Amino acid sequence: MRRRVLIADDHPMVRDAVRMAIMSQLPHLVVEEATEIESAERIAQTRQDIALLLLDYQLPDAEGFSGFFRLQHVLGNVPIAIISAFDEPKIINAAKAVGAAGFISKSQPLDQIAMAIGTLVTGGVVFPAAPAIPDALRDMGARMETLSSAQKRVLAALVRGDLNKQIAADLELTEATIKAHLTAIFRKLGVSNRLQAILSVKPLLDPEGEP
Repeated sequence: MRRRVLIADDHPMVRDAVRMAIMSQLPHLVVEEATEIESAERIAQTRQDIALLLLDYQLPDAEGFSGFFRLQHVLGNVPIAIISAFDEPKIINAAKAVGAAGFISKSQPLDQIAMAIGTLVTGGVVFPAAPAIPDALRDMGARMETLSSAQKRVLAALVRGDLNKQIAADLELTEATIKAHLTAIFRKLGVSNRLQAILSVKPLLDPEGEP
């Protein structure tokens, strides 16, 4: 069975370029394409042979790394790499901290992008040089790793400003389950309420919003 690379990007030129790079240099891989998180979720739920997800940092139906957590919940241990034109150190470091397998800049030559994809598909990690991750960001990344994939999705919705009822509807869970997730999230992050949770993880989930 041929392994698949799923590209989630809303720019057709980017998808075309990455697909051509894969076809020319990694012909053993099959390319699937999505234009937003929702369609990527549908593909991920129906395909069992996805070896890598290339995820645009900015998609119409996601903010910051909220889309990352939605797809991580579906894909499990499948590596996810961020591909973006926004290659500032704070975004690269945030991608590392949330557990991405790599970060690919859209400004890189196509042969370098293909080489990075080849490394990622075989279990490697690919990140450009960036300043060391600040201690506070590294600590919060470690705390985030203790959250389940469902708890990460709840936390991302919390940062977005959603209320329990809305989160429950979006995730197809009961409000009681959401409250239980929030209790566990507060405990694992070392905070005591919603505001503290939002303030503590906002630099990680929404690095562009940080000064």
